[in-house]
Amino acid sequence: MLVQEFKIVIYGGNKMKSRVHPEFLPGLESFTNFEFKVEYLEAMRAGMEQFAQPLTSTEAIHISNETIKGIDDNDIRVRIYKPAQQNSLLPVLLWIHGGGYIIGSIDDNDDLCVQIVEAAQCVVVSVDYRLAPEHPYPAPLEDCYSALKWIADHASDLQVDVNKIGVAGASAGGGLTAGLTLLARDRAYPSICFQMPLYPMIDDRNNTPSANEIKEGMIWNQQTNEFGWTCYLGDLHGQANVPIYATPARAEDYSNLPYTYTCVGQLDPFRDETLSYVTKLAQAGVDVEFHLYPGAYHGFESLNPQSELAQQVIHEYVNAVKIGFDRVK
Repeated sequence: MLVQEFKIVIYGGNKMKSRVHPEFLPGLESFTNFEFKVEYLEAMRAGMEQFAQPLTSTEAIHISNETIKGIDDNDIRVRIYKPAQQNSLLPVLLWIHGGGYIIGSIDDNDDLCVQIVEAAQCVVVSVDYRLAPEHPYPAPLEDCYSALKWIADHASDLQVDVNKIGVAGASAGGGLTAGLTLLARDRAYPSICFQMPLYPMIDDRNNTPSANEIKEGMIWNQQTNEFGWTCYLGDLHGQANVPIYATPARAEDYSNLPYTYTCVGQLDPFRDETLSYVTKLAQAGVDVEFHLYPGAYHGFESLNPQSELAQQVIHEYVNAVKIGFDRVK
């Protein structure tokens, strides 16, 4: 498999930079400039792991790690966050980390997972799926499905309500979320009541107006997106018959999907594929809440977590999970 290399530029010229919300400039300007090459991925992942500081249990939240088996008899690590004092069945959210299908890990979103547990009074299970290009589609998606099925199969042990299972993730995690809800629908198990694919990576064609607008810089862009899709799809990349579970933007039937919350920044290459996805969901009769954030680039809230606007956005994520579960009586 031939995978091109791409160099990341922090932002695409002064004109584009001038459109960035002032609260989000610090994260953009401090973003490290590096090159995407297959041979660099191992070092990049190791560097991210070196700086990871996983949370431990507190008086309020119990955090534990489990290892489950995947479709290839592979080990999959999952991290479980739950209230320390749990006396009844709770809703459960499967969280899927981002990273362009090529980087990222279970350690990336501890803080957000804890916030969701506290605010939505639910259990969160985060899955450490295999990464491309070593493990291209369908391996990452099947790992997520294995985690979803494990949750439903072990609902009693986890003290969770099988009628209140949600799925969420950002970027590639959002793409896996969207693909997983389609897959679970078509396999008729488990039942998902809510999905939150945040600025999801769902269209391998990479040729929307926003993808063509954000050609470089802005954290993630058309060039880096092409690298990610090339790694994830492997021999399927560039083909006309890419499965909808790999690239949910290619789906034609969005009926019988769960209540959906999603968002995207106006300066995100995924803007237009997200807009199209939301429109098709709504036209299929799926209830959707959607937010478009002006002046926001890809991953804006994670790079500026202390900014007032990012705090507002994260609060909206957490509240959306609560609303998603509260809709189920």
